[in-house]
Amino acid sequence: MPKSIFAPTDMTVGTPWKSILTFTFPMLIGNIAQQLYNTVDTIVVGRYVGDNALSAVGSAGPIINMLLVLFIGISAGASIMVSQYYGARNRESLSWTIGNCITVTALCCLFLILVATPFIRPMLVMLNTPPSIIDWCTDYLTICLVGIAGLAYYNILSGIIRGMGDSVSALIYLLVATVMNIILDIAFVAGLKMGVAGVALATVISQITSSALCLLKLARMQQYFDFKLKYFKPVGQYVKTLVRLGLPSGLTQAIFSSAMIIVQSLTNQFGEQFIAANVVVMRVDGFAMMPNFSFGTALTTYAGQNVGAGLYDRVTKGAKQGTLMAVGTSTVITLAILLFGKGLMGIFTETASLVDLSYNLMKILAVGYIAMAVTQSLSGIMRGAGDTVTPMWISLITTVAIRVPVAYGISWLTTTPELPHGQSICIQISLLCSWVIGAVLTTIFYARGKWKTKAIKQ
Repeated sequence: MPKSIFAPTDMTVGTPWKSILTFTFPMLIGNIAQQLYNTVDTIVVGRYVGDNALSAVGSAGPIINMLLVLFIGISAGASIMVSQYYGARNRESLSWTIGNCITVTALCCLFLILVATPFIRPMLVMLNTPPSIIDWCTDYLTICLVGIAGLAYYNILSGIIRGMGDSVSALIYLLVATVMNIILDIAFVAGLKMGVAGVALATVISQITSSALCLLKLARMQQYFDFKLKYFKPVGQYVKTLVRLGLPSGLTQAIFSSAMIIVQSLTNQFGEQFIAANVVVMRVDGFAMMPNFSFGTALTTYAGQNVGAGLYDRVTKGAKQGTLMAVGTSTVITLAILLFGKGLMGIFTETASLVDLSYNLMKILAVGYIAMAVTQSLSGIMRGAGDTVTPMWISLITTVAIRVPVAYGISWLTTTPELPHGQSICIQISLLCSWVIGAVLTTIFYARGKWKTKAIKQ
């Protein structure tokens, strides 16, 4: 009987590049679908509410990312643990890992809802959010935060499923949720005139649906692990390992999100049109980055399973082949952006000046996607092997020591009476610099090979 496409994939056998590509492709489609959540939100509010509503959704993005750092850490740690235990065929440890992840996620969701909600508006004020959009930003963030369990559980449960080599099921569930999101976006915003709040509500409902489907999938996979109530009880050994592996990834995202919030404060000073242009750029950027993220996640699972099985030569071979595929894909994307970028910008707004500004900003970033292909691929290998600290330090250096100072430095150096806040392109130039330097540092630390000593003890 042929193997089902919904069954976990053993990445410790077969040709490395084929295993990586087979795993990456459905995940890439899934990542593109997930990016459609934000993109559809942007298109709907831009078309049916206006450019200021577009700015509001965009300004809320960095804060949403900051709120998700706990779950990104849990997801990263869970994926590494699951892939290594699955590769080692350790059923008991796999069962405890999955149960503990579900419990820890529930506790984190409750903590965030109770603690973060009262600080949403004060944070927006602190970030110099224009008065014309601050009410919309507050509504959007409040709804997303109250419904954060949907997004949290989808990312964590799909990470567990992918850790066992099944990237197809997560894709199917995400496609269902994406279609639902599009329908609800149009119904709530265009039909019921709910504005920005309708977009947030549609996203929350769709995310809860996708997480519920992932949970049902796990309940049907008990030939690989035990999905019993006793495994939901927190156990120090597994929670500590989850924290040890996930904390650096969570801190990496926290660093990145903090930098985005700091830079967002600078972005807000350039006015509503630049904010809107930056939103459009980031939406296109989200799609351009998808292959890099997909290859990075695939290589994390690939490395995890092979490290769990003790096949380090196979890990190295897969790293080379996966990175080459990622770089080739990003090169094609870069050329497409340079050739057809203006048409892409026109999808989000009919304002000609906004389209031109967005395209000019996008051209600055384009080459950086090739550098990010290297960073994501090699970081994925290191994380899968259990070394989540090195990518964290690289992110700290490139984000805190490079991106933020470069952005504010260019802004200060280009200040004139006509441009009291300097040249707005400082935002994109600083991002490009951090990407390129990050690729160089990641290559150096990968080549040193200390990641080979970080495997979880079985």
